[in-house]
Formats: sequence, structure tokens, C-alpha cells
Amino acid sequence: MPQLKLVPPLFHAFPYRKWSPVLRTLCDEYRGNSPSPHIYLGDFLDDDTARTIAREFPDRAAPGWTYYKHQNENKLGMTQRSMFPGTLGKVVDELNSPDFVAWLSDLTGISNLIADPALDGGGLHQASHGGFLNLHTDFTAHHYQSNWRRRVNLIVYLTPNWQEEWGGALEFWESKSKTRSARYPPLFNHAVIFNTDDRSLHGFPDPLTCPENISRNSLALYYYTVEDKPKLVTRATDYHARPNDSKSKAALIWLDKHAVSIYSRIKKKFGFSDELVSRVLKFVSSK
Repeated sequence: MPQLKLVPPLFHAFPYRKWSPVLRTLCDEYRGNSPSPHIYLGDFLDDDTARTIAREFPDRAAPGWTYYKHQNENKLGMTQRSMFPGTLGKVVDELNSPDFVAWLSDLTGISNLIADPALDGGGLHQASHGGFLNLHTDFTAHHYQSNWRRRVNLIVYLTPNWQEEWGGALEFWESKSKTRSARYPPLFNHAVIFNTDDRSLHGFPDPLTCPENISRNSLALYYYTVEDKPKLVTRATDYHARPNDSKSKAALIWLDKHAVSIYSRIKKKFGFSDELVSRVLKFVSSK
């Protein structure tokens, strides 16, 4: 008698059965939010999977972290998919899969979205006590795919039991009126999805006050559309001061964003990674 082959179930971290039936309602909410289309969703991933990848999330001592420590941000990033632990890597693959990207296109109303397997600027992010990210609009084009236009961000928060009083809420600001229009705390297994256009001014500019042994952990994925190169206007990350920031702080933010812009152009032209700059910033930070 032939033996039955056991086929393992398909891996699904994203609960389509939960989110697909309410997609039309989510679309209306997404497009109606200001200053640019966005949405904040709780219990985004399957709960057991979310808890597994939170446990797997690499700590600060793990190899592979890039140090983003300068005037406009203080955080760590890891983009090498090969260094992600088992389930965490599977979740990244699923959120870059054709099925999920199609769901995301339906949510945002942006046709022909594509995922970025290189995770340029995305992947794992970690900010510890004192970490911050100044208000900014995102870079507009992939550093290594010159005709890829950045369109949508997905951020999933992965720190269990995060306390709102520690800060770290993602803020959206109106760029013209210089007022905050939305604020979303980085609660466990909550996600923010938003368009990355000129109106999407966002960040968590106040330094975190979490305990030293806890970090604001997140998974970030960016999605693109392929554009005709002559029509694609490229811009580096564009940082902004807040109205209550001092003149000296505003000046440093302005100077640093121009330094980042120069670095971004050099990176794009010569195709090198952030690893060398990361080592320099890590050394300076340690001193």
C-alpha cells in the first residue's frame, strides 16, 4: 500500500481571511486620511507568527546592523535578508509576495506595485533609549534601480508590551501649516501603511525614553512602481524642523539633510553600500 505524503501547510503570516472582506472599507479610510493617504491597523499579522518574529528579532549585539546615527536620526537598520532568522525571513518573503503586493495595490489604489527584494533602506529597524527620527519625506527613487519610483511604505511594530509614555509614535505633519495631523504609537503587531509622496511628512522626532534594555523594533518594507526614466524626479530623504525647534537645531537639520543628499547621490552613482559609513558612524558614536 503506497504511503501518503504529508504536505506541509502553506505559510501565511498575513491573515487574508480577516483583511480581504473589509478591504473596501479600508480603502475609503486609507484615501480619506491626511496629510496623505495612510492607515493604522492593529493585529496586522497572525498573532502567533508576530510573537515568534518578535522573539527572533536580532538584538543590538547581532552582526549585520547598519548604524544610522547623525543629526537627523539615531537608529539601527538591517537590510540583508540572508541574515534574518527563519520565521522573520519567511514573513518578509510573504510581504514581498505577488499575493500581498496585489492586496496592497487594491488598498492603496496604486496599480502595478512591485516589491523590493533588496530592501533598500528598509528591512529591520531598531531604536533604543534616546533614539529618534526627525520629520522627513522619503527618498523618491531606489538607489540601485534608477527607474523605480517609491510609492508605499509598510511598517510593522514588533516590540511586545511597548508603553506609549516611552514615545516613538509615528507622527504625520502638514508641511504647509507645520501642524501635526496624526500620531500612531508603535504598539506590538500594529502596522502603518502610507503613500510616500511630498505630503507625507513623518517621523518620531522626540528621543525615546524606554528602558535601556528595550528597543523600538520594526519591520519596514517599501514598494515601487516602474517609471519612464526621463519623467522620474529623484530626491534624497528631505528632513524638516518643527516650528518649536530652536534656530540652531533647525540649522543643523538643514545642514545634515544636504550632507545626506550628497551621500545619497554618491551612493547611487557608485553603487556602494551603507556598510563603510555605518562603521564610521559607529566609531564616532562610541567616542
